[in-house]
Amino acid sequence: MRGKRCFDKKMVFFFLVLSYLCTIIILVGAQVENQPVPSMVDQPKIIAHRGANDRFNESTLTAYEIAAKDGVDSLEIDLRLTKDNSLVAIHDQSVDRTTDGAGKVIDFTLEEIQKFSTVAVFGNNTHKEEIPTLEDILEKFVDTEHYYIETRLVDGRLVMEEQLVQLLNEYGLIEKGLVTIQSFSEESLNKITELAPEVPLTLLFKKGQFDLSRAKQVEFPYIGIETTDVTRKVVNELHKQGKEVHVYFNNRDTEKSEQKRVKALLVDGYFTNDITYTKELFKQ
Repeated sequence: MRGKRCFDKKMVFFFLVLSYLCTIIILVGAQVENQPVPSMVDQPKIIAHRGANDRFNESTLTAYEIAAKDGVDSLEIDLRLTKDNSLVAIHDQSVDRTTDGAGKVIDFTLEEIQKFSTVAVFGNNTHKEEIPTLEDILEKFVDTEHYYIETRLVDGRLVMEEQLVQLLNEYGLIEKGLVTIQSFSEESLNKITELAPEVPLTLLFKKGQFDLSRAKQVEFPYIGIETTDVTRKVVNELHKQGKEVHVYFNNRDTEKSEQKRVKALLVDGYFTNDITYTKELFKQ
């Protein structure tokens, strides 16, 4: 009996030690998992979302000019196609929100759509300016800026990619490494890869639809994520895959606090709606 009690005490001691060691391993593992994986860039990229849209009408030449003077890393441009196949810089499917017109972009010719004016109020001043074509923007800045351009399917079809690449080549921007192309459509990005394999591409994910497994699997070097879907695990896992994480912000009310939060996660790019704030944040 004495021998059995001694054995039982040893077993209890053994399991206590084993339990302690397992707890230590779990805690250390959790700490390691929560440690940030280094950023893919020395300094996060400041991407002017639709230009300096906090100070002038979004996606206009003036908004892009202000952003360029601020010294951003990229001018972000959303493309839409007109009825007569002209590429224009406007985010929405329709002109309703940002102009004094109404209707879908695809239903207007370029001449018709440029009769509308973008309209926005800043302070007590109302600003108006026409919708620019992509070529207007390229003509304005040529090779002095980096262009971060979003493509999309048009009625489910690959329509704008060939025209876009041709135009970028006419200005020599692809060979100079002055273009990044983004899209929510993998089909569109794959088409760009066929036409211009040297152009870096960003796969975008809509808010609430981020898929980490898919983001890790695709060959695109950059991943664009809405800020509320960005976590330490997401950033770490993508950095381990050698991918940059570029974050966009849908909510103006929370953007500043969210920029602070994702800065601590070492994200690589900010589609900022407030260039001045982002630049100051990086200095802190």
